[in-house]
Amino acid sequence: MEQLNGLLVVNKPRGLSSAQCTNRLKRLGQRKIGHAGTLDPMAQGVLLVLLGQATKLSGYLMSGGTKTYKAVVEFGRSTDTWDDDGAVTSSLSGEDMRRLVLENAGFEAALRAELASWVGESEQAVPPYSAAKHEGRALYSLARAGKETPEKFKTVQISRAEVLWVDLPRAAFRVVCSSGTYIRSLAHSLGTRLSCGAVLTELIREYSHPFGLDSAAPLDALLAEPELLYEKVIPLTAALPEWPQLRVSLQDERAVKNGTPLAAERFGGRDWAPDAKAVLLAADGAPLALAKAALCGSARVWTVLRGLWA
Repeated sequence: MEQLNGLLVVNKPRGLSSAQCTNRLKRLGQRKIGHAGTLDPMAQGVLLVLLGQATKLSGYLMSGGTKTYKAVVEFGRSTDTWDDDGAVTSSLSGEDMRRLVLENAGFEAALRAELASWVGESEQAVPPYSAAKHEGRALYSLARAGKETPEKFKTVQISRAEVLWVDLPRAAFRVVCSSGTYIRSLAHSLGTRLSCGAVLTELIREYSHPFGLDSAAPLDALLAEPELLYEKVIPLTAALPEWPQLRVSLQDERAVKNGTPLAAERFGGRDWAPDAKAVLLAADGAPLALAKAALCGSARVWTVLRGLWA
């Protein structure tokens, strides 16, 4: 197949890494390919795959974009990876587990209180088995080599967290959070705070700004019928739906390609505001560049963030 340019919303199956997904699509002729927002192999759901010129959008798709996850946790045990794929490091005895189940009502109330406390900005522990770096090495490579991994923390923002159901020793929750939030870390923190241990056993990414599962195509379907790509690939002009679009003249198109800022007055000042962003379209309507509003002295201009022309 020819190289396509655009965004492909894929429903990633459990058991494959994000890189394995893109590698399989690469065999369909999509040599220039990437993704925005990694999903662990155990997770499934929305993976934003970038084809051709869309690989230039990765940082802009992820910046400030919220994500929604549905997660299932199992209480009563802990693992070194904080999910179901790791080696067990501790577990409740049969008697303690029975007591936990018998005290279901009290436990559920405590669980709901813990989830409510997540809302807002907080410092989150980074899992020891993660791609976060320490002195140039991924933490997971240190952990797999049997070396001690340093404690790392990151700031995350959670705007909504709710319990979906409780059927001990398992429970499910949904969380709306900032990009980069580790759901494994949330599960691990529940086990620690409730003094029983917990691991993440299922994870579905339901939404990755600005697309949800309703827009996602199953990976297997795309591999079985490659011609579906032509139907499913979202054009560059629609990949950032919240960014306004500004059509430029042929003369301005040449200026943009030379890196020259464009006066906002050329567009009647439309959509210009401090820190505003826009997609510039060429005279023929093709995607030309991502631009941001700026002041050049006292003049209001649009400056190029990233060129999108081939």
